[in-house]
Amino acid sequence: MHLLGTSLFTLLIIGAPIGIALAGTTILIVLVDPIMTPRALFRSFFSFLSSYTLMAIPFFIYAGFLMERTGLIAKLFRFADALIGWLPGGFAYATLLAAVMFGAISGSSTAMAAAMGVIAYPEMIRRGYPVWMAAGVIACGGGIALLIPPSITLILFGVLTEESIVSLFFAGVVPGIMLALSDAVIIVAISFYMRLPAGDFDLRTLIRALYAAWPVLLMPVIILGGLYGGLFTPTEAGAAACAYSIVYGLLARGTGFLKELMPTTRRAAHLTAIVFFLLGCVGVFQFLLANKGWPQDLAAWVNTLGLSQNGFLVALLIVMLFLSMFLTGVAILVLTVPIFFPVALALGVDPIHLGVLTALAVEMGSVIPPVGLNLFAVSGTTGVAVTKVMQGAIPFLFTDGLVLILVLLFPMLALWLPLNAIRSAF
Repeated sequence: MHLLGTSLFTLLIIGAPIGIALAGTTILIVLVDPIMTPRALFRSFFSFLSSYTLMAIPFFIYAGFLMERTGLIAKLFRFADALIGWLPGGFAYATLLAAVMFGAISGSSTAMAAAMGVIAYPEMIRRGYPVWMAAGVIACGGGIALLIPPSITLILFGVLTEESIVSLFFAGVVPGIMLALSDAVIIVAISFYMRLPAGDFDLRTLIRALYAAWPVLLMPVIILGGLYGGLFTPTEAGAAACAYSIVYGLLARGTGFLKELMPTTRRAAHLTAIVFFLLGCVGVFQFLLANKGWPQDLAAWVNTLGLSQNGFLVALLIVMLFLSMFLTGVAILVLTVPIFFPVALALGVDPIHLGVLTALAVEMGSVIPPVGLNLFAVSGTTGVAVTKVMQGAIPFLFTDGLVLILVLLFPMLALWLPLNAIRSAF
């Protein structure tokens, strides 16, 4: 185990990609261990990727890119603006509302932040919002997509731990709404303090925006309704999202949409290839851990420390938030979950509660410098310096931390909905 820790830490320190670090460490162990063979590594790489549930990830990635191309996101945002944009600071609320609704379709935090950077930021500046606030709202709003189903983060956790993804989706709803409400509280405080402008409510504008946005509002009803009603698996729900977006694009834009399909497909395939290579390397790493029995040894050692469940969870969350300063959310998941999950089970931690806490920590990490992906997504699409985006994100980090603490101390905030869904099913 010492060789494993030393080689993995060394590769990460010298800047090796997380997938290369995991695979390279495993290969090194195999070279010095005659019991394990290189052929077994190749089998573990591809057998891990053969999971049917894992196919939900590329589908939802593709659906997010398709929605951007079809203009559905812009229609969604205009509806949210017409609905609540007339309040003091209402345009910022509209951005949050659009983030929640988009998160309920695509499950991608960074995609949402990038899309809102293009759509919402110029209008917020035109309406008199300070640069730092506009950028911060968009960056933190993107993180909500990590909790609102279908969340790619929760899908990954479910694949890595073999837990029910539908139960994880149910568990993410209440904490996701809490995140949105807590961010809204910060917007209210800033709006009154800075006396941000309010608009006029126009019923005709709202009706027109609703009429234009009904296709995108119908999409989560079909997808999530089918998912929670038992008609779709998560993978089928992702495929349905893609099919819906393609059909809408063809009906709304005709043959012109066909020209944009290939570039959109290439972008989605590129991101999917990166994620799947990383996951294949995780499969190799998990194969090594399982054959060596190190997670069980680690669980036994942690038990000797006498940690309570909350004590273990606090230590774990601190480690994950620290890692988020240097690694992306997906990298944190694939690096830590195979190691800490058996320990958590040994301590009696509920795996669904653990999954939501992990997603909340990753959500906070998406705006923690220096690696926070949402900071760079917003900076890249708006031209605002990363330091300015970070300045605007700081107030929202405090309320996100409060939500994390509440879900840690009161597990039923995450478990109430999935438990009631199970009862109703029987």
